[in-house]
Amino acid sequence: MAEAPPDIAADSCVAHFLTHIESERNASPHTVAGYRSDLQQFARFTWGEAGRPPYPWSDLDRYAARRFLAEFQKLGRAPTTTGRKLAALRSFYKFLIREERVERNPFAGLRAPKRARLLPEVLSENEVIRLLEAPGKDAAAKRKARRGMGNAEAAYLAKRDAAILEMLYSTGARVSEVAGLRHDDTDLLSGIVKVRGKGKKERLCPLGGPACAALSEMIEAKTRRWPEEKRQGNMPLLTNRRGGPLTTRSIQRLFKQYLAVAGLNAEMSPHALRHSFATHMLDRGADLRSVQELLGHASLSTTQIYTHVTVERLKRVYEEAHPRA
Repeated sequence: MAEAPPDIAADSCVAHFLTHIESERNASPHTVAGYRSDLQQFARFTWGEAGRPPYPWSDLDRYAARRFLAEFQKLGRAPTTTGRKLAALRSFYKFLIREERVERNPFAGLRAPKRARLLPEVLSENEVIRLLEAPGKDAAAKRKARRGMGNAEAAYLAKRDAAILEMLYSTGARVSEVAGLRHDDTDLLSGIVKVRGKGKKERLCPLGGPACAALSEMIEAKTRRWPEEKRQGNMPLLTNRRGGPLTTRSIQRLFKQYLAVAGLNAEMSPHALRHSFATHMLDRGADLRSVQELLGHASLSTTQIYTHVTVERLKRVYEEAHPRA
């Protein structure tokens, strides 16, 4: 039986670095797990399966760093993947230099491969409406999918799914942000929801009238489903059929289900509603800074991609409609 590879966190340098980004830089569990995986891959590539911590990080040079990144490009990995690994390892070595564990950063000065400038996939306003109406309209499909459930359970799940889609489009929030909401985070009277974004930064997102109505109906159905439980403010807003927290993966699966019900491209992810939110806001006159704040983008350049979406859409309309296009 093959021996299991060593845990990269058994290396004291890695363990201290992961603690640093989690506690001092306030990195999310997802980010910490990504850095951990990248460091594990680098250690295995550099020292092989037989390598064991502590690893001699100070022995590596620029050529070792280049070989690692070149390997991922040879395997046909996306430029974004290679770029993320470069950022993780560069950050790790910066930390080691600060802690006086190494003298040089072999990843300093290395450039990430150029990313293709792909415009995000956006739903039209009519397509969004079809998607938002899917949970309520496709009663037959819901009965088939939820055969054997009690009325209270089926009612809650139907209202929950409608509320999820409404919130994603109304706020432009990420799926992980919506999945992490607690009861205290929503103020239906004011039409505001507080989400926690990347780096655990909090921001306030307005809720439209339909989203508030859908949330209110979901909470009523939830109370009927579990009448014996008291709804405490710190409890998850979205729960599964057993009353446990709803995961990001579960929301992604539900999204795929309703894309099919609405007759839309089943390859799209829930992020399409975030893209659609931003594009539709700009189409209807919202300024770029406001959209940046609503999306929780740290840089305005990240938000500017949606202006390109709008321009491309206008060019398509022009080419289809103008007699001398």
